[in-house]
Amino acid sequence: MKTTSQKKTNRLPQESKLVVPQAQTPEAPKQDTRLPIDTEARKKNRTMPTDKVLALLHTVNPDLFNLAEVVGKWIWVQFKEQPAATLRQQLAQLGFHWNRERQAWQHPCGAFRLRGAGDPHDKYPTYYPGDQKPA
Repeated sequence: MKTTSQKKTNRLPQESKLVVPQAQTPEAPKQDTRLPIDTEARKKNRTMPTDKVLALLHTVNPDLFNLAEVVGKWIWVQFKEQPAATLRQQLAQLGFHWNRERQAWQHPCGAFRLRGAGDPHDKYPTYYPGDQKPA
């Protein structure tokens, strides 16, 4: 029977070598590539009612207006792919925020709510204002 000291001497050469990690160079901090946003104007925009947000959205970017969906009092904008940085900056400036769970840009239109259970589509009326005929 081998003793503990005998077992250690029978190791293969590669097992006995210690691997010493290479000195890692510190990574440079990530640069903030987001476009600037006027935070005071954004705060004011988040309190605007639905009809005023829709009018502003139609004025600023009619393509965004055509993508907008009104869910209750909130406005949602969804894209098939990630929009360009300038478009994301526009949405943020207008008061929209990204909802990762629903994969949509959402605007509370002054109706701030805590997260509810279930899909808001089941609870609130929804429509696409871009599909409405002008009066």
